[in-house]
Amino acid sequence: MRRLLTAAAAAAAAFSLASCSFGEPPEPESGEPPNLPTPSGAPESPATFMDVVAEGLEMPWGLDFLPDGTAIVGERTGRLLQIPVAEDGTAGEPAELRTIDVDDTGEGGLLGVAVSPAYDDDHAVYLYYTSDEDNRIVRIDPTTDAAPEPVLTGIPASDHHNGGALEFGPDGFLYAATGDAGNGEAAQDPDSLAGKILRITAAGEPAEGNPDPASPVYSLGHRNIEGLAWNAAGDLYATEFGQDIADEVNLIEPGSNYGWPYYEGPGGDDQYADPVLTWEPFEGSCAGAVFLEDSLVTACLRGQRLWIAQFDSSGAPAGEPQAAVVSEFGRLRSVAMGPDGMLWVTTSNRDGRCVEERGCTANEADDRIIRFSTSYAAQGRV
Repeated sequence: MRRLLTAAAAAAAAFSLASCSFGEPPEPESGEPPNLPTPSGAPESPATFMDVVAEGLEMPWGLDFLPDGTAIVGERTGRLLQIPVAEDGTAGEPAELRTIDVDDTGEGGLLGVAVSPAYDDDHAVYLYYTSDEDNRIVRIDPTTDAAPEPVLTGIPASDHHNGGALEFGPDGFLYAATGDAGNGEAAQDPDSLAGKILRITAAGEPAEGNPDPASPVYSLGHRNIEGLAWNAAGDLYATEFGQDIADEVNLIEPGSNYGWPYYEGPGGDDQYADPVLTWEPFEGSCAGAVFLEDSLVTACLRGQRLWIAQFDSSGAPAGEPQAAVVSEFGRLRSVAMGPDGMLWVTTSNRDGRCVEERGCTANEADDRIIRFSTSYAAQGRV
């Protein structure tokens, strides 16, 4: 399953990812997994090595890691997989953990995956998925066959705009991003769970410090968020799908209203928070997101690229975002920094939207999970 990518793809990544402090590990032998060394200083060259750790998947969406480095991956169809990673960086073959009963109509199905920060003690993995009646968050123990335990139910569902980002924040609370489920007005309703970022305890209760102590709602006025990421200072950013005008990156403040459906992109209205970055939908539709030091890396579907945006110490963009691996791998969905120091990216070319008129062609290897070498791996910093 593992293999070197083409020289053209490697060269494209080497050029494009340089702005994100990617580093070059020693050249591996052909066909062998990379060795992740710990040199004394940071490498001076950008990355030239990538490899495919899984292929032939069906719409991989959620992605997180167990403490031992094992990747946990959810396919939208409901299949939950594990991919072991050895100490030398070798990634094993995907193995099925279980299948969750989901409604994968349209944009529904098994979406976010988040491993408990206390996994060594509680063996808890949290899932966000679409059932036949709602979107919900459940808890499972992947070491057993026990049924999923509901944590938060009743999130409005539809065949589109289900959100699905699920992450534990640096404060230890669980954050979930929901879509408007096709009803923009619900995003403005504080009593609806649609079009929101939710912040809850591991048991599903409103987290301490929420704007309304009795509500899980942390922010509102969102159309469809599929990416949540925190910078080193603990600031939360979200990637949000626009409709026709602008996709957004928003700096999330508790209690703030981000304007949907009244505004898309900057609104200039003091009642609503403006995005810190926007892209036109044809070059964006960005889903998963992660910070590498001061740079936000987000994986884009329609845009078929990684956008890399550097931020300054005030949390504002510093310079123009850089596009990487444009149209190299088709539609990109999730992105995460693995415990191996590698940047893991999933494709979404089997979701029915990889079409020739948008410059996307699925092949027999899709869908794939790809790893990119970073300076974190080369410096042994994780």
